[in-house]
Amino acid sequence: MLPDCPDQKPLTRLSLLLAVSCLGTGIALLGGRALLASRPPLTPATPTPTLERLRRWSPDPWQRREASLLLERQAEAAADPKRQAQLLAGQGWGPDPLAAVVLKHQALTAEALNQPARANSLWRQLLQRFPADAASADALYALGRQNLRLRQQLLQRFPAHPAALAAAVEAGPGPGAARAGALHLARWGARWPGAQAKIETSCKPDAREPSPRGASPSQRRQLATALAELGDPQAALACLDKDANLPSRGLSPSDLSPSGQIALARPWLQGDGADQQRALTLLVALVRQSPDSPAAEEAVRLLSQQEGAASDRALRQLPARWRASAPVAAHQALAAAGGSEAKASGDSRPGLQVLRRWPDDPASWDLQWDLSRRQLLTGQWNAAQTLLQAIPAERLPPPLAARQRFWLGYTQRQLGQHSAATAIWQELRRRNPGGYYGWRAALRLGEGDLQRDASGDRATPRQENNWQPLASGETGLDRLWRLDQRTEAWESWRQRRANVPPSESPELLLEGRLRQGVGDDWTGLAQLEKAALRLKPAQCQLLPQLERSLHPPRFLDLFRSAGRAQNLPMALLQGLAQQESRFTPAVRSSVGAIGLMQLMPATAAELAGKLLSPAELEDPARNVELGSRYLSGLLRQWQGEPMLAVASYNAGPGAVQGWRADQLQRAPELWVEAIPYPETRLYVKKVLGNAWSYQQQQQGPEPRC
Repeated sequence: MLPDCPDQKPLTRLSLLLAVSCLGTGIALLGGRALLASRPPLTPATPTPTLERLRRWSPDPWQRREASLLLERQAEAAADPKRQAQLLAGQGWGPDPLAAVVLKHQALTAEALNQPARANSLWRQLLQRFPADAASADALYALGRQNLRLRQQLLQRFPAHPAALAAAVEAGPGPGAARAGALHLARWGARWPGAQAKIETSCKPDAREPSPRGASPSQRRQLATALAELGDPQAALACLDKDANLPSRGLSPSDLSPSGQIALARPWLQGDGADQQRALTLLVALVRQSPDSPAAEEAVRLLSQQEGAASDRALRQLPARWRASAPVAAHQALAAAGGSEAKASGDSRPGLQVLRRWPDDPASWDLQWDLSRRQLLTGQWNAAQTLLQAIPAERLPPPLAARQRFWLGYTQRQLGQHSAATAIWQELRRRNPGGYYGWRAALRLGEGDLQRDASGDRATPRQENNWQPLASGETGLDRLWRLDQRTEAWESWRQRRANVPPSESPELLLEGRLRQGVGDDWTGLAQLEKAALRLKPAQCQLLPQLERSLHPPRFLDLFRSAGRAQNLPMALLQGLAQQESRFTPAVRSSVGAIGLMQLMPATAAELAGKLLSPAELEDPARNVELGSRYLSGLLRQWQGEPMLAVASYNAGPGAVQGWRADQLQRAPELWVEAIPYPETRLYVKKVLGNAWSYQQQQQGPEPRC
């Protein structure tokens, strides 16, 4: 007989019930995800009451988590860690990368609430569950405070991540560890805050080390290259040729990497005759040594931008293939025409040949403008028109196309071709309604002008939190951005790029926006300007987003208040601050100007009636108040003429006094082009173009293809 067995039916029914329950849960989750995909996505623009309702009552767990994360960002902005902890509770479930973000934020919130044990537990959980996710770099950084082995893992696994760069800056105190940190920074992030000082220190001999002291030659090459790329040639040279006790360890500039040699040559080219000759010699040797490298092309372009007999001799020493290139041909054509600042007495025919042979080369674009500007300033309208038509505007990047269209219309108007001028200015307004040339075209067409006072500021400007999709084409990156996880999006992008700088317009636009998202307008706006100048005709669909990103709404309350106090248009203050500081309050110029409006301490003291500390000048409210007062005084001095006032802000009223002429009233665009200081000439166009773009954001159309 078989032994007695308990009844199996209840167990069978229980197993079946569990299976059905699990299957149902899985189907519900999958269905919930499909439902989430079919609904309008949650974004930072979703109203807070809607987010609160969805967080509590949505049947979809993914939607509840997304709503919780968006609300948590609001709580962080309000400095409310208790609220953050409440919103994040229970949201770290599943294998989705968003769970890693939740765990990271929970750990940071626990640290803010002075709960170190809980924070460490969350960091360990994050590291265990998501070891390859970018968020785990923060876990390694936090746990590595007491465990150097984890710091080493951080540097090896996530070398370009901001957490790794911060750890490299902190590396030490021993000279070996400090130098390892400096070498890591030199390779992966020399521009990280604190990196330059760390690199310079590591180049110096250390008495605590046994001989041979200090960094090895290969290490010094790496460190010196980073210093050169940071724009400090003296520190780079000192790093190469240090330690008088060991002269055999001295290195020369040619020992740098190609990028380091080019970086070293750039400031030398702006120096005296001896430095310029050193730069020319270094660049020629680089091209001859590696004629097929990208660095060789960059070196040739730099050489071709110089003037004088020394640069001509340097170009003749290049390999044959580069002597016959567009940059060298453009240099020779400009020399034949008399140089970039000469009057229209030279021969433009060699220039036309270059433009027609290499219409898509940046050297040709520069040559076209140099020759055209010369003819415009001397009233040679036919010659200017021929040069401007040599490269069709459709083949130029948008900023250069706008310039060409404006001046082509100008020459047509001077030649009596009024209908043609009107048509091309209308085309300019359609394609590029913002910027300096959009403004001048609108004014010439009678379609508007720059505001002269605060009376037109009744319209509500674009708000700082006016969220726009990232549209990177990468699902994970776009989702992080959509959920306002800007830091996570930036860190993920930087780790993936591994410190390779972007070069094409779409990448420059993407990285520029990501940098803006984490508060780095200084670098972000510089990259966006490069994106505009490298935008290809087939990429013109990027123009609307590029224009919005190039003119971000920053410090709106401050500019509005200062504008009303001084009766200045808010857009003009925004445009000036963008050009002066890229909205970076702590930035300082090489001559000592400080803050958003780049005030010199002496000028600020005169305006304030007392000496102000650097910290006071870095305060945005104080800086904008004084800067707007100074600009208002300049406008009064020049009877409300913005071109004279803005030029004076850059070059000083004394210099501008000598530039006044009847031409300013008859042909203000030509007056700007005749400004003898190239920096001020560009400055005036940038500031007033920025102001027009900000004004257009309130009332004008976006650019179109």
